[in-house]
Amino acid sequence: MKIAIPDDYQDMVDRLSCFSLLAGHEVVRYREPAANLGQLAERLHGAEVIVAIRERVSFSRALIERLPNLKLIALAGRAATTIDYAACQEHGVLVSTGASNSPIAPAELTVALIVAARRNIALEAERMRHGKWPCTLSHRLSGSTLGIFGLGTIGSLVARAGAGMGMNVLAWGQETSAAKAKAAGYDFAASQADLFERSDVLSLHVRLRPDTRGIVGPEDLARMKPTALLVNTSRAELIQRDALLTALKAGRPGYAAVDVYEEEPITNGNHPYLSMPNVLCSPHLGWAEWDNFELYFRECFEQIVAYAKGAPMRLAGTRR
Repeated sequence: MKIAIPDDYQDMVDRLSCFSLLAGHEVVRYREPAANLGQLAERLHGAEVIVAIRERVSFSRALIERLPNLKLIALAGRAATTIDYAACQEHGVLVSTGASNSPIAPAELTVALIVAARRNIALEAERMRHGKWPCTLSHRLSGSTLGIFGLGTIGSLVARAGAGMGMNVLAWGQETSAAKAKAAGYDFAASQADLFERSDVLSLHVRLRPDTRGIVGPEDLARMKPTALLVNTSRAELIQRDALLTALKAGRPGYAAVDVYEEEPITNGNHPYLSMPNVLCSPHLGWAEWDNFELYFRECFEQIVAYAKGAPMRLAGTRR
């Protein structure tokens, strides 16, 4: 089969041990994103199978209609909001999915961002490279309040790490979050507004769905302390567009650490966050580590092998 792997930013998919599962197939990888829909359609035109690396490519109806040979989109991960499932079904394109959800890597990155941003590590390391000795004061974590919006698998790991550093955990979310907070001995906020008002560090761990898109608005951010840090390693769309940028300029919250963006990748260096000394940016690294990639891509490639053999598959978004 002809298999295409677009947007392999790290140029590493062929270095995974599980890549051997695709032996015998014609595999073409692209590292740099396509400049436009036309170029993307041209690259993928002959592909029978496309490996979708999370949500890096938008499989819109316009793209699906320009791929006459496409039979399968194999998703590396469990879900994607960038696939037009209705268009896939209409054009006979199957969408396979992984089964695993590994919370460790994104939780570790979240904790790293909290520590780095709160203690000005990236800022002072860069200043030192330019011959400047530290000239800022940072904020202690111990004794401060760590707000967790969504106490699921990732949020629970971040909360545990924060508690281990002496932070007071304050959770908010659905009823499951309330039950988990009670079991762990964490405080549970009286409301979403209460969470934003009381947190010194607030980390978002809410799954993006139609009902959670834009769940954080300007009014929430305006309630935060001028010294508070907002951390988002989940999805940029949880925050209403431009609300965080406006809030940071207004001084509430005073700081942000961000791993996710509405449009990715950011390669031109002109995103407004990048010029703000009170914002720590990382390029969507939450899931990007070797063990995670081996897990997700192995499941993805196993579905391709199953398809080639006519064996049962895990399908997402279609009724097949």
